[in-house]
Amino acid sequence: MSSSSKRIKNVSISVPVLYGNHAVKLAPEKRTERTPVDHTHEWTVFFKPVIAGFDLTPLLKKVTFKLHETYDTPVRSVERPPYQVTETGWGEFEVIIKLHFHAGSELSINEKNFQIFHGLKLHPFNPQSPTRPNGEVHSVLYDELVFSEPTEKVFEILTSAPSNLLPYKLSDPSKRDQEFLRTDELDELARLDVYIEQIKGEIEKQRDDYKDLEQEKLALLQ
Repeated sequence: MSSSSKRIKNVSISVPVLYGNHAVKLAPEKRTERTPVDHTHEWTVFFKPVIAGFDLTPLLKKVTFKLHETYDTPVRSVERPPYQVTETGWGEFEVIIKLHFHAGSELSINEKNFQIFHGLKLHPFNPQSPTRPNGEVHSVLYDELVFSEPTEKVFEILTSAPSNLLPYKLSDPSKRDQEFLRTDELDELARLDVYIEQIKGEIEKQRDDYKDLEQEKLALLQ
C-alpha cells in the first residue's frame, strides 16, 4: 500500500455543497418545435461546491441526474462542471442526484456514492410570497459531504482550500432564496394559512350541500 493510499483514522472532512434548481415560466421565444405544448417552465437542476472555484473533479468521475421517467433519457450524466441539467416541463417531481467517484486505492472513498434527493420546484414554496418576473423560482439547499477516514491523497485534495472551516455566508441578504433556501416559520405559516382556507371552503361547501339535501327531503315528504 502506497503512503498516499493509506487511510487517516479517526478523521472526517466536511465539504459544504449547494444543490437545487432554478425555474422560470417558459417564454414564447424559448419554445421550439421539440418543446411539448403542455410544458410551462424551463428549469435547471444543479450540484456545486459552496466555495466558487473549489475543484472536486480529481475525486468526481461524474454526476448523474435521474429525472422523471417520462423524459427521454431520464438519467443524465455530467462529467465536468458545471454539474447541471436544463430541461422544460410542467410538473414537479423528485430528482435523484448521484455523485460517482473515481476508482483506485488513492482516490477511493468509504462511501461508494453519495445520493441527494431534491424535490424540483416550479412554484414558490411560500404561496404568499411576491411573484417574481417571469415566474422566477429558486430552490437552493445547503448540505455537507462527509468523508470519513479519507486516504492521504483524498485528504490532500479536500484540504487544498479550507472548505470545511469556512461558514456559509450569503453574498446578499436579499438573495437568500437564490443562494440557500432555509425554510423558516413565516413560510410554513403562510403555507398552513392557505391549506386552512382550503379546508374551510370545503367545510362550507359540505354544509351547503347538506342543507340542500335536507330541503329536498322535506319537499318529498310534503
